[in-house]
Amino acid sequence: MKFHGIKIGLALTGSHCTIDEIFSEVEKLVTAGSQIFPIISPAVRFTSTRFGEAKEIKEHLEKMTGNRIIRSIAEAEPIGPQKLFDILAIAPCTGNTLAKLAHGITDTAVLMAAKAHLRNQLPVVLSIATNDGLGINAKNIGLLLATKNIFMVPFGQDDPLNKPNSLISRVDLLLPTIEKALQREQLQPLLHCSSGK
Repeated sequence: MKFHGIKIGLALTGSHCTIDEIFSEVEKLVTAGSQIFPIISPAVRFTSTRFGEAKEIKEHLEKMTGNRIIRSIAEAEPIGPQKLFDILAIAPCTGNTLAKLAHGITDTAVLMAAKAHLRNQLPVVLSIATNDGLGINAKNIGLLLATKNIFMVPFGQDDPLNKPNSLISRVDLLLPTIEKALQREQLQPLLHCSSGK
């Protein structure tokens, strides 16, 4: 499938160490002709880290996509009734966000975007990045895997010896996951060595 004309809501949450990787994939989507509409969580909106200043990340995101960032619950609410996107990708998706999504909590622009988009029976792609994916958040991943219209970028352990509960998606598989999700299919294999080996 080609991405030309596809409207993609791209929601970023606070796994700051993976945002640069996500940006590389966003550039590919833009080059492929898709329209990207950025959405950010409060952690991305307000938090500067060693991986980048919040202001610079927001400026780069708007410049790269050509669209204004959706930053608030009120700004995200029309996504549902106006059917603004063909697909929504939460990338990166932190453990905090996936836990709230699994339990129907809507307290950020990203979670409102997901709720609003799912009400239209449209696909949501999650690119998880969480230090507790095989810990307390394992049950939430299980709930979301069993949820209609939720698809996941293949994921695996990123550091089994030092961080045995940590899971991260293969960001380089974001585009093929989106392509499959638009066809209502899960990209396989789902469980992947995150290093690509």
